[in-house]
Amino acid sequence: MILTDVLQRSAAPLLGERRFDMDMPLLVAALCLLGLGVVMVTSSSMEVAAGQLGNPLFYMIRQLIYLLIGVGALVAVLSIPVNLWQQFRFPLLFVGFGLLIAVLIPGIGREVNGSWRWIAVGPINIQPSELAKLFAVVFLAGYLVQRQKEVKEKWFGFIKPFMVLGPMAWLLVIEPDFGATVVLMGAATGMLFLGGVGLFRFTLLFGSLGALGGLLVAFEPYRLQRLTSFLDPWTDPFGTGYQLTQALIAFGRGSWLGMGLGNSVQKQFYLPEAHTDFVFAVLAEELGLIGALAAFGLLVFVAIRSLYIGLWAERAGRLFSAYLAYGLAIMWCGQILINVGVNVGLLPTKGLTLPFLSYGGSSLVVCCISLGLLLRIDWERRQALREAGNEK
Repeated sequence: MILTDVLQRSAAPLLGERRFDMDMPLLVAALCLLGLGVVMVTSSSMEVAAGQLGNPLFYMIRQLIYLLIGVGALVAVLSIPVNLWQQFRFPLLFVGFGLLIAVLIPGIGREVNGSWRWIAVGPINIQPSELAKLFAVVFLAGYLVQRQKEVKEKWFGFIKPFMVLGPMAWLLVIEPDFGATVVLMGAATGMLFLGGVGLFRFTLLFGSLGALGGLLVAFEPYRLQRLTSFLDPWTDPFGTGYQLTQALIAFGRGSWLGMGLGNSVQKQFYLPEAHTDFVFAVLAEELGLIGALAAFGLLVFVAIRSLYIGLWAERAGRLFSAYLAYGLAIMWCGQILINVGVNVGLLPTKGLTLPFLSYGGSSLVVCCISLGLLLRIDWERRQALREAGNEK
């Protein structure tokens, strides 16, 4: 009976007196995006899967399997009290480092197109950078709570987290995964700012990270080539500017209302990685500007709603929950802006998935885990308010 009571209390968002006691706007928006993601992955991958693998539904089936795993992870996370994440932040951080080191070891990590980003576990590929980013946010949220005064008032308190996150970023760079590095450091910087770091120190940090990012681009010829080619991709439309020009053609073909679901031409071996990095371009071609703006609006709503969950938690004095929600929201904001920016030609081409929509097991599962965390954070805040009201 005691064990049952504990399980029911921990899983109260699903099993408590108030059934499905969750932030319904966030949950519904996220479920709409997950459903749209399955549809667009199916549509954008059928020709490639049929031609290369002999099964047009290959990627759809795998995406559905990943989605089931993600939903299972979401339900499990809903049952875990947030304070357990705070207690186990150091073990999780070590797991993140271990995965990033393991992926670089031949025989464990899997090399694709010159990048070591995946660990093969049977038929499934795990992308350690996705889990490492999540665990880094959990660690930094705990640090901001534990060292709040030191972070606000002392330089060393402000610098210390980067003594941990710096090596993690370096491991991401040598995979190489520059996009994940940018998202991780951007989330860390945003969390420190929201944690109370002064404007001068924040500006100095932001400028330093920007300069370091510029150096990383300048010293790698392929990154510099991407940067210069995106400024005018039409100068080499069949070389360095190929991906961007094909994506822009997809947007142009889509016009206002699109060519119709399944009628994209660019996905038929013209646009590389149509079901992963450039799924938004296929969406725009098939559903038009109206559909693309609606999907982008849902993504923005999910990110902003997550920020508000952090704000509400901070006002309730639940600082770890607040910083964790901020970090997750900022990561989503970064990935959304980078992916959509790449698709429309506002940013250099960079391999980074679009949350909830792109094909990819690790990205999808971590998005579901993050969603579960946010829903649990909001439920615990509202539950505390109810209990305080009952006591009065």
